[in-house]
Amino acid sequence: MSVRDEVGWTGSAARAAHPGLAAASAPAVAGALHGMAGALRARAGAVLAANALDIAAAEGAMAPALVDRLRLDEERLGRMSGQLAALAALDDIEELVGSRELPDGLVVRERRRPVGVIGANYEARPNVTVDVASQLIKSRNAGVLRTGAAALRSAIALRDEVIAPAMEAAGLDPAAIQLVRSPDREAARALVSLPRLIPLVILRGSGETTASLAREAAAHGVRTLAHAEGGGVLYIDRSADRDRAMALVERSLDRLGVCNRLNLLLIDAPVWDEVLPEALAVLERLGIRPSLPPHSHPLGHEWALDDGREATVTVAAVAGPAAAAHAANDETSGLAAAIAAEDAAAAEVFLGAYAGTGAFWNATTRLLDGFELLGAPETGINVDQVPGPRGPVTFRDLHLRQYVVGRR
Repeated sequence: MSVRDEVGWTGSAARAAHPGLAAASAPAVAGALHGMAGALRARAGAVLAANALDIAAAEGAMAPALVDRLRLDEERLGRMSGQLAALAALDDIEELVGSRELPDGLVVRERRRPVGVIGANYEARPNVTVDVASQLIKSRNAGVLRTGAAALRSAIALRDEVIAPAMEAAGLDPAAIQLVRSPDREAARALVSLPRLIPLVILRGSGETTASLAREAAAHGVRTLAHAEGGGVLYIDRSADRDRAMALVERSLDRLGVCNRLNLLLIDAPVWDEVLPEALAVLERLGIRPSLPPHSHPLGHEWALDDGREATVTVAAVAGPAAAAHAANDETSGLAAAIAAEDAAAAEVFLGAYAGTGAFWNATTRLLDGFELLGAPETGINVDQVPGPRGPVTFRDLHLRQYVVGRR
């Protein structure tokens, strides 16, 4: 079977299984999610064994930050399990949004319907397999998942040992959640070329790869929710509490391979000479290299995607909160930006001028995460500048609007 045939087959299988999932009761869906949470603990041995093979193949071939992103352990499985249990406890979205009576006695009702089959192409992060699958199940959408080749063994174990058995035990057809098992990158292109079968594809990963897939999807009439670029910004204002600001720097760099980590550190020009040595001391202690002016790269260069140079933060001076917000708007992806300031007026200037997805005052951009902000795992973070789901995309966003008109 060719790669394109495999993707087409998985899409057809998911579509055939979708009506049962679309009609699933709230207890059945909650049961499947609780079952997944339990299976992450009960089948941890099988999952971690598969992940160990992925890690062994990646070490030496991938940067340490990317290997860290790939790695599973008991603690991370425990967090994944806890998030699934929390998701199961959340109320479903209401099908009926509202209604109004028309002059001739007819009633128009606005309601939400599942999309059908949603594709997902994502980076080599095993937890994303569970995050996306859980959001699809919760939203009553079937899915075709494809991960980076480096995480394929882990993804297969998670789908076969965790997701499918939990769905079956809850009375749901596990065929509704499919996984492409070919490591061939052609599978990603196939996934975005089937508009009648898979009309929407979630895209995550490195900027150019995801941008290329988004262009190909558009050429085929497939809609995408793309999470291509990231990079958090922290601006330290002249009014900042220094200890709090340095703590924010440290908390924003706990993991280097994630999109919402600190990428660009901006310092208010009048306090540059005072703040810079403190910031450099924190970066040195964390093993992070500062990229100082003059820069040989764009100000918003995303270090998490720079193989071998992930442990880098760009540092620059700006002339106040408005200039900091404009730099974050113009030079970065628009994912997230924070201000460290005790002056409320300065904070309001920054928050009012920044147009990105998440704006933070004396808080780390690492909080831009579906579970942290919304209590639900995310399928990705959408930074589009047009109407539609923006920020962490969860099950609440994966539906279509439909109008139904008739008599009462």
